[in-house]
Amino acid sequence: MNQAVYASIVKSQEVGRKQLAVLIDPDRLRTQSLDALIALAERGIDFFFIGGSLLMDEKMEECLQLLRRYVPQPLVIFPGSPLQISPQADAILLLSLISGRNPDLLIGQHVIAAPYLKASGLEIIPTGYMLIDGGVSTTAAYMSGTQPIPPEKIEIAVCTAMAGTMLGLKMLYLDAGSGAQKPVSPEMIAAVRKEVEIPLITGGGIRTPEKAYTNLRAGADLLVVGNALEKDPTLLVEIAAAVREAGNI
Repeated sequence: MNQAVYASIVKSQEVGRKQLAVLIDPDRLRTQSLDALIALAERGIDFFFIGGSLLMDEKMEECLQLLRRYVPQPLVIFPGSPLQISPQADAILLLSLISGRNPDLLIGQHVIAAPYLKASGLEIIPTGYMLIDGGVSTTAAYMSGTQPIPPEKIEIAVCTAMAGTMLGLKMLYLDAGSGAQKPVSPEMIAAVRKEVEIPLITGGGIRTPEKAYTNLRAGADLLVVGNALEKDPTLLVEIAAAVREAGNI
């Protein structure tokens, strides 16, 4: 099975190079914003993540076709449902919502998706998904029917991350959610990083290059930015520069 995307993330982690993924929700992104991101694609983007909690299949396919035509970066599905699968992508994050207690999002939906995933030819990356309270109710929390981890409960986040690695998950994704008022704190990221060795992704609430830099220096390997770029695609240049700087120290 192809492991090119995961291998590139691991290799970057080993040499201390930080990476940037742009998350695109085809249901929300305006055409002009997508065009602007495509025009800026060579300014430091490592991956495009595509997905959303309420995604319509045809919109995802249209988005993937457009990106495939114009950008060289790997396209990774960030699924909000078990059937957000497309062979037009390069890889998919097989998410287990380990911060919650919803059995459907721990194994139930994976059972439904398994035969489709096997037939898709996608690189499958088992990823522990942890929702962290970012100060506002998010679509991910509502749709999953789970409570995010409170930002002050760092020990819960650490133990959850440790359990995820013991279960054999290949990456961890700490997410404050789209539209979060506050990103995952650097204190939580640093505490998780201290106890786990697998690649650590963080996203949600990143609206400035300063926040991007701080969270990467705290121990995250891959930063995901979406909502802020939907509103102002030109912010990408500053955030990409902060990502590179965080990996050069």
